[in-house]
Amino acid sequence: MTLIEMFQDVWHDSGLDALWQALSPWLALDERQMIFVVATPVFIGVFLWEYLRIRHDPVRVDARESLRNFLLGAGYQTTELLFAGVISFPVFALAYHHRLFDIPLNWATAALLWVLTDFCFYWFHRGSHRVRWLWAAHVTHHSSERMNFSTAMRQNATSIFNGGWLVYVPLALIGFNPVWIGVCYALSLVYQFFIHTTLVGRLHPWIEWVFNTPSHHRVHHARNPDYIDRNYGGVFIVFDRLFGTFTEERDDEPVEYGITRPVYSRSLIVNWCHEYRDMFRDMARRGPAGQRIKHLWKPPEWRRDGNR
Repeated sequence: MTLIEMFQDVWHDSGLDALWQALSPWLALDERQMIFVVATPVFIGVFLWEYLRIRHDPVRVDARESLRNFLLGAGYQTTELLFAGVISFPVFALAYHHRLFDIPLNWATAALLWVLTDFCFYWFHRGSHRVRWLWAAHVTHHSSERMNFSTAMRQNATSIFNGGWLVYVPLALIGFNPVWIGVCYALSLVYQFFIHTTLVGRLHPWIEWVFNTPSHHRVHHARNPDYIDRNYGGVFIVFDRLFGTFTEERDDEPVEYGITRPVYSRSLIVNWCHEYRDMFRDMARRGPAGQRIKHLWKPPEWRRDGNR
């Protein structure tokens, strides 16, 4: 079977082909991208509501930076649209073609996939903080020193090329259709948009125990020493609790947002590429080739001289 035939097999087996043909004959988008297209006006509306609430507080929002955040997000969506179909989907199609099981779509399997997708997101997100090659793309999301809904849109246009999406491929190999995986992933990101805010305090303790909330995610965006690299969850926070990466937001330690080596630039290119520049500059320093290449997978703070 050819790659194109595998692609068609995945597409038709999803059960969404007829609906897709009816809704978007004029767009070269998959279901995941369609979710982002539909959700973006909602994101803009919610941000405008938030902006009217906090516009007089420059610590929490800056109109020019917020516009830049949405432009960064547009760049991310553009490269996903142009390249996901030729870079990531063939890999998912190949894995699904050799799947171990034929998993039907029903309420039970949909719920299971939702949880498993979030489990994969936890490890992808954790790796994006602890592997410098992945951090080079993810750092853009963390480089703002403000926390508001526009911060959620602050994404890196190079993400599709970094290969972090490979962590989801085992789900296709198990037998989950890649279209369903993409839908779960997209809906997870939609959920995560709404936890990028300072307007929502702590929620009911049971909600805070199970789900990722604005309080938990404020910790994740902090550069305070006690908060750095914590709370990696997407929809759920239980995986952080299970794997020892959970930290609660504390009243005695206000969150300081941003990264430990700030980059102040209005350039979209600089915001996307500054960590790649620094990483390759570190690799270019004299030393054994085996030590130089470690900068790709060592944590962002790793230095060959032993300093952090």
